[in-house]
Amino acid sequence: MNHTYVLTLSCQDRPGIVHAVSGFLLERGGNIEEAAQYNDHGTGLFFMRVQFTCTQLTPDDLRAHLKLFAEPFGMQWGLHPLAEPMKTVIFVSKEGHCLNDLLFRWKSGLLRLDIRAIVSNHRDFYQLAASYNVPFHHIPLTAATKAQAEAKQLEVIRSEGAELVVLARYMQILSDNLCRELSGQAINIHHSFLPSFKGAKPYYQAHDRGVKLIGATAHYVTADLDEGPIIEQDVARVDHTDTVEDLTAVGRDTESQVLARAVKWHSEHRVLLNGHKTVVFK
Repeated sequence: MNHTYVLTLSCQDRPGIVHAVSGFLLERGGNIEEAAQYNDHGTGLFFMRVQFTCTQLTPDDLRAHLKLFAEPFGMQWGLHPLAEPMKTVIFVSKEGHCLNDLLFRWKSGLLRLDIRAIVSNHRDFYQLAASYNVPFHHIPLTAATKAQAEAKQLEVIRSEGAELVVLARYMQILSDNLCRELSGQAINIHHSFLPSFKGAKPYYQAHDRGVKLIGATAHYVTADLDEGPIIEQDVARVDHTDTVEDLTAVGRDTESQVLARAVKWHSEHRVLLNGHKTVVFK
């Protein structure tokens, strides 16, 4: 049995937190393998991620002890057995490059995921899903049926026990209710370097402005379109000779890589929310 855990926590900064956490783990037979912390001087918040082994206590016992330990600090915390892959549902529309990349990385052992289902408003990728032996749910969506469609989507998410939803070029805007339901658990890839070129057709917007760099942004989903906390970004250089189609082709690789990194870090519990920003312990 693997006894390795990841502890994440945040609270108001004060002297002695690192000492207290390390002492807490030592007293319970824990051995720290990796640790990182960050002090946000602007907000006064402290963030920490600790990977450790512990054979003396069960996960439930550890959580019970942590609850008592965390209360005086006012900590928000999570304890995650490292061996447990994160149950994930992927949403996609008609652009499959990000989906294909995630599936390949998962099957290659590069992502600590358990991809439970693929949900789409089109049928294009049912064969791709079948080739990876992943259930495919075709849930058509129109303005008139959006509420019913999202109810079905949420049913899939809940029935699979999904801890993460990835919008891998899912080209539909989630309702405010669904955004709230998935708060902190849904990652979207937007094909621009946010906050530039929000909304639809960002490559067309970028081409119209004659940009020299195009980008991609992976962020948490919120009710404010393309404004959720940013996890990862990257760019590619372009020039005046590139068409919209050229920008789109170049951008696909950037999108796939950015989304894969964000999903990897989230699944390894390396991303902590800090208001409308994130702390990423790479």
